[in-house]
Amino acid sequence: MSWWMWLVLGLLLLVCELLTPGGLYLFFLGLSALGVGALVGLIESIPLWSQWLLFSVLSLVAALFFRRPLLDRIRRLSRSKAVDSLVGEIATALEDIPVDAIGKAELRGTAWNALNIGDSPLVRAQRCRVERLEGLTLHVRKESK
Repeated sequence: MSWWMWLVLGLLLLVCELLTPGGLYLFFLGLSALGVGALVGLIESIPLWSQWLLFSVLSLVAALFFRRPLLDRIRRLSRSKAVDSLVGEIATALEDIPVDAIGKAELRGTAWNALNIGDSPLVRAQRCRVERLEGLTLHVRKESK
């Protein structure tokens, strides 16, 4: 196979990975095809059977060693973004919360620990803005209108 055919195959596989919800299998196949295409471009005398063997081995090794860590990292990043999206939202105090004290606040239908970082105490049912999130504790202050 020509080097450019490997590159086209690799690009097609990478595009298919983007279009399908998947587990990054086509990603590693595409990268392997690009790698074989680059190698065949540099060394033109590689027989076809060894090109396919190299493609298979590269795909298998890459998927075995890099797929799980990459998926774990993607999941970890997507989870942290979902939690960080709470910053700036409006919560409601479920109890009186003095300054620099922890109480309960409701946000998105769930009761959270809330630390009042504002200058004035929060009263029950008062709206407050989430400034940041630390663990499972919301750092809130009285909402300014």
